[in-house]
Amino acid sequence: MAHFAKISEENIVLQVLTLNNSDMLDSNNIENESIGQEYLEKHNNWPRHLWIQTSYNTINNQHRFNGTPFRGNFAGIGYTWDEQNQIFWPPKPYSSWSKNIQIGTWQSPIGPRPEETQEMINNKQYYIWNENSTSWDIYSRPVQI
Repeated sequence: MAHFAKISEENIVLQVLTLNNSDMLDSNNIENESIGQEYLEKHNNWPRHLWIQTSYNTINNQHRFNGTPFRGNFAGIGYTWDEQNQIFWPPKPYSSWSKNIQIGTWQSPIGPRPEETQEMINNKQYYIWNENSTSWDIYSRPVQI
């Protein structure tokens, strides 16, 4: 199955559809995105240039089966299509975060979330982003009695 994102004129993902691979084959039996776009335009009454192929197996610019990553992330409703970088971006989690093009994800201004230590895990603590202080703070999960 091939997956296509239906995007708005503002490049926001509105829907993701599957398409039989046979519906996008050229005369040499090679998958061709533009043929898939034509098919989707014809059967969904949405302009072909607003259908963008996406990979179900790509997240954070890595293919989950060690294949070739495709367009940064599998598109989801509310994601944004970045035509210049050929990446589907999830919604920005915090205003201070910026795009990391290499890994196709948003990154805090001070880098990735620190790893929890075994002691933190034992104490039911983890790091959570604090937008006010632009820092990773330690949060303790409430203990249930």
